[in-house]
Amino acid sequence: MSSTPESQPRAPRPALVFDDPLDQQTSDDTDRGWGERPEGDSVADLKRFLDEKPPHHI
Repeated sequence: MSSTPESQPRAPRPALVFDDPLDQQTSDDTDRGWGERPEGDSVADLKRFLDEKPPHHI
């Protein structure tokens, strides 16, 4: 009966990445990141207008 634990393989540590973070595209760089919806027809545009209209414009 030994008090030392059996050696278990350790999970590899994540590698450090020294790339320039400004070279990577973020969600804010896209129209979808700013809340734009995909292209639609005029009915979808009217629905969006009515959905996003401020309450004081009702």
